[in-house]
Amino acid sequence: MNLMQRILTLILFLSFFYGNTQETENKSDSLKLTTKTTLQNYTDAMYQEIDTLKIDTTLIAGQDIALIDYQDASEFDKKWMESWENNTIDSSLTIHPQDTLGNLVITDFSTEVLKERLEKLNSETPFNVAYNPSLEKIIKHYLKNRPQTLANLMGKAKYYFPMFEEHLDKYDIPLEIKYLAIVESALKPNAKSRVGAKGLWQFMYGTGKEYNLNVSSYVDERSDPIKSTEAACKYLTNLYKIFNDWDLALAAYNSGPGNVNKAIRRSGGYKNYWNIRHHLPRETAGYLPAFYATYYIFEYAKEHQLYPTNELMDFFETDTIQVKRQLTFEQINKVLETDDELLEFLNPQFKLNIIPKVKNKTYSLTIPKYLVGKFVANEDKIYAFAEVDDSKREKPFPKYIESNDKIRYRVRSGDYLGKIANRYGVSVSQIKRWNGLRSNNLRVGQRLTIYPRKPVAAATNNTSTNKKTVAKKTNTPPPNKKYTTYVVKQGDSLWLISQKFPKVSVSQIKDWNNIWSNKLKPGTKLKIY
Repeated sequence: MNLMQRILTLILFLSFFYGNTQETENKSDSLKLTTKTTLQNYTDAMYQEIDTLKIDTTLIAGQDIALIDYQDASEFDKKWMESWENNTIDSSLTIHPQDTLGNLVITDFSTEVLKERLEKLNSETPFNVAYNPSLEKIIKHYLKNRPQTLANLMGKAKYYFPMFEEHLDKYDIPLEIKYLAIVESALKPNAKSRVGAKGLWQFMYGTGKEYNLNVSSYVDERSDPIKSTEAACKYLTNLYKIFNDWDLALAAYNSGPGNVNKAIRRSGGYKNYWNIRHHLPRETAGYLPAFYATYYIFEYAKEHQLYPTNELMDFFETDTIQVKRQLTFEQINKVLETDDELLEFLNPQFKLNIIPKVKNKTYSLTIPKYLVGKFVANEDKIYAFAEVDDSKREKPFPKYIESNDKIRYRVRSGDYLGKIANRYGVSVSQIKRWNGLRSNNLRVGQRLTIYPRKPVAAATNNTSTNKKTVAKKTNTPPPNKKYTTYVVKQGDSLWLISQKFPKVSVSQIKDWNNIWSNKLKPGTKLKIY
């Protein structure tokens, strides 16, 4: 059988295999990510059909792209993956074959049993894992009312926990702190709190900038799983150096060192978390018990017949590539035959599904390992395809704008804290905290320090008054001008909506509809002039 016959046979096999597995995957409500079985079958078939040089000529968006791969490199990839499969030691999260909860979760167990288990955990960790009636109540509440949520979190943990452990070990931080990300964000990299904290580790804008998590119109590094984990390790290390106690360090991570020091003073000098707990802010008072409850449930999941569901993929099955030009997820999908859901899960930091190219900056793309060879071997062709694809666009990409570390704002006549906060996408309480304000009163000419969360607004502040006036006139619709009413659909974003209307920008849509958040609810009606 010659080379072309072998290639055709492989294509037919993969088409048949993918068609059968796709029907099964569509029945699942979980993320449509490639499962480990599918990955293994795909790579086995691929490796078996490789000759010295594999050539796959594909017609993509009118372009002929001959994708290549090399036998030796592919064989090395296969052996590397096999070594991981054989040597990886699964935790209690992954040894159970069950993928449904049924009615097996054990929620009825004695206080004495709980005390014994907590005592065992306490002997294995630097945390003060002591029995407390409120802790028992939380544990039983979680097991009784949130079993499906816990099972889903265990499935997500298969991907995130190895990543966390790698960084925690690097900084000599207790590995149990990986459970903190569950309390902070439920392992959602784009989770956002009511006060503006974001990411797996819930960094506020100012704190994130302090630990090199930058925000731009394209990228929010607080949502970058790797960079935010590195930042969290540095922050936690600094907090531990202050308090020399991991319980207090976690309390300070939630509410700030100042609130922990106040609680120590109000308690009469005690430094044990359980002794100062009632003097902490309400949210922080429940923070450590939630952490301990999560720690206990994950460590004793087997005893409670609690099994992971919706497992995605293992962290070791992915790799990163430094991108050398701007690429959209759509362009990557067309060449590598992936999909947005996969790329969004692995790369949640890219706000517009676009990897920008910025001078003196590099951004990395995370993809499954089995696609890395295909990307690297065809990198020039992928960039050439993107070049042609970009040239066909009717509208240019939005301008890349970096948020400033901080700005100094001069209060003008008619300003008030709510108006200033809305302009820069922050809260009134944040402005007051950053500037030590005790009241909402402002005086004309007063200087305020602000850490803006809206890159466009931050850039506007640095322009002249005349430019700001012009920009405002541009975005403000003329009187009596007709407009189109657009109803927001599921999955819509301001960027996607702007692409549907020529010469309409995201900032114009926001100004016309008096909105400043990027979040949209399906059914919302927008005026488009």
